[in-house]
Amino acid sequence: MVDEVNGGELFYYFIESEGNPSEDPVLLWLTGGYRCSALSGLIFEIGPLKIVKVPYNGSIPALEYHPYAWTKNASIIFLDSPLGAGFSYSSNPKGYEIGDTAATLQICKFLLQWVVDHPHYLAHPFYVAGDSYAGKIVPFVAQLISEGIEAGRQQLGNLKGYLIGNPSTGEKIDLNSRVPYAHGHGIISDQLFELTQKSCVGEDYTNPSTVLCAEVLDVVEDLILKVSKSHILERPCILVSPTTKDFIQNRRFLKDDYYIQLSQPEEPPFYCRSYSYYLSYFWANDNATREALGIKKGTVNEWLRCRKLPYEIDIKSSIKYHLNLTSKGYRALVYSGDHDLLVPFLGTQAWVRSLNFTVVDGWRAWHVDGQTGGFTETYSNNLTFATIKGGGHTAPEYQPKECMAMFGRWISNQPL
Repeated sequence: MVDEVNGGELFYYFIESEGNPSEDPVLLWLTGGYRCSALSGLIFEIGPLKIVKVPYNGSIPALEYHPYAWTKNASIIFLDSPLGAGFSYSSNPKGYEIGDTAATLQICKFLLQWVVDHPHYLAHPFYVAGDSYAGKIVPFVAQLISEGIEAGRQQLGNLKGYLIGNPSTGEKIDLNSRVPYAHGHGIISDQLFELTQKSCVGEDYTNPSTVLCAEVLDVVEDLILKVSKSHILERPCILVSPTTKDFIQNRRFLKDDYYIQLSQPEEPPFYCRSYSYYLSYFWANDNATREALGIKKGTVNEWLRCRKLPYEIDIKSSIKYHLNLTSKGYRALVYSGDHDLLVPFLGTQAWVRSLNFTVVDGWRAWHVDGQTGGFTETYSNNLTFATIKGGGHTAPEYQPKECMAMFGRWISNQPL
């Protein structure tokens, strides 16, 4: 129970390490989106199970073993947060009126309750992790835990660090980087890119200050919409079924539109990656699944991968938390799929550099099976930045083998 007043409870999946669960680290995983289920992280990204992608025939979709799971190196708590995500619920609808700060406080409250129930994990190295929008929440969770440790009131005393993938910061830098990224990848021309620089004051593409800037960005948007923003090499596909007209707006490529909510999904073409998302709806809403997971009857009538409910974006920037944590010596891994146009690595790399830490291992390739898995740079204060070659917005979904190798090395304190 994380909200006694409104009867709010967070649901989680816990999977022990396939390696050495008596000693391996424990990882808290937070899935991106304002209210997207942690099941996405489990079956589409880093968990040991994935949905068998076959045409839906009315029966419950099957699961199969995922050989590139991060559970080979760590035990992982996949948490449905905030209230309203996945199978997490509030008895009183007012409990769903929540935002970044309140959700973070509830996550910390959940963790304190979890370690009471699992005291044998207290001595294990503990990390907070997540991607996409959760990249903004993760460092705040870690910050609050670290403050509790310093004040002598925190049971999670073995916090070692955090890791975030294709992360939102709340800063304009995330969205502004889409324009130079599109230019660098041949989506917009030299002339158009130069025109955006000249016509948009301060190269701010999120809030056009002149009519000319707005007109130029409309042209840029039309070109960007020709590709898949989650992975620029994949075909644009149905990702969601928008439930309101709010999602049809001008300059959508400059909005935080990578958190669009799902309703009961429209069936996408089978060749789409999102077909697996479609199957997850039927898996999670099957009575046998719910019984096996121990879902309380009457709490969540319909599981949705992402749910539209009120949410206040009250953390304007997470960069100060990165600076605080890394300055205190906590380890940090920031990684980016290099084919992501939603939160391009250009913006992420720029804010990492803005922390002004000394480079201790210069930009170089890292390898998996003799092939380049991406590029990396390590800074003082235990901060590592890495790209995943060929990775999209949720990098492990696109390049699972490379991401597993990256995580396995980093969590074991080895160079990438």
